[in-house]
Amino acid sequence: MPDWIAIKGVLKALVLPPGGPLLLALVGLVMWHARPRVARLLVGCGVLGLLALSLPPVSAALQRTLYSGAPFDYAHAREAQALVILGGGVRRDAPEYGGDTLASITLERVRYGARVARQTRLPVLVSGGVVYAGTPEARLMREALESEFNVPVRWTEDRSRTTHENAVLSAKILRAEGVRRIVLVAHAFDIPRATAEFAAQGIATIPAPTGIASWHYDAPSDLLPSMSALHGSYYALYEMGGEIVRRMSEATSVQRAAP
Repeated sequence: MPDWIAIKGVLKALVLPPGGPLLLALVGLVMWHARPRVARLLVGCGVLGLLALSLPPVSAALQRTLYSGAPFDYAHAREAQALVILGGGVRRDAPEYGGDTLASITLERVRYGARVARQTRLPVLVSGGVVYAGTPEARLMREALESEFNVPVRWTEDRSRTTHENAVLSAKILRAEGVRRIVLVAHAFDIPRATAEFAAQGIATIPAPTGIASWHYDAPSDLLPSMSALHGSYYALYEMGGEIVRRMSEATSVQRAAP
């Protein structure tokens, strides 16, 4: 069987920035003598595309296309029965930690999840497994929450590798505990697809997004290209692609189920 996780990783590197635009420009350079007009177009699109995706306003616009809602309203927590924090990656073999630790995006979710947990007093589930090797992400999340943020974790789902599996495996744990509505902590760009995945499993969600894109800029230099903006564009485009795949998969399942 093909390793779809590995295939997805290669496709991400080839399509998403910076790899996608750079590859487009490289193809243009290879074609420069054979098809100069087409080559110039490809190089221009690649370079200008990478530049545009590195601009903070463009990055913010892409992210807000996915989520433009308000921050979490704690008053809505009365309707929830549990708090779920989704993982976002592990930093493997971190020398200063003597092993695996949470990647920055996961740490942001854990930090905000701890804040929400203290305010709502909801029982916490953390979700995230192992993609290739190393310590399951959820175990690292649990350790950080309990030892660094003093927030207890009731459930640990440590087998999922994708957002879809996050929802499927977490929902199985939650349904067994009679939980049907949760507060869901993830990055704003991940919220639409994650809530749809949980809804497909019969779990209603109240979004608690972190990393909400802002239009606030303190200085003219904040409008110039930056790695942080490119990072945001990367995740926004990834989620857009993921949502397309999710809807296609959903449509295919409906067609197969139809008599």
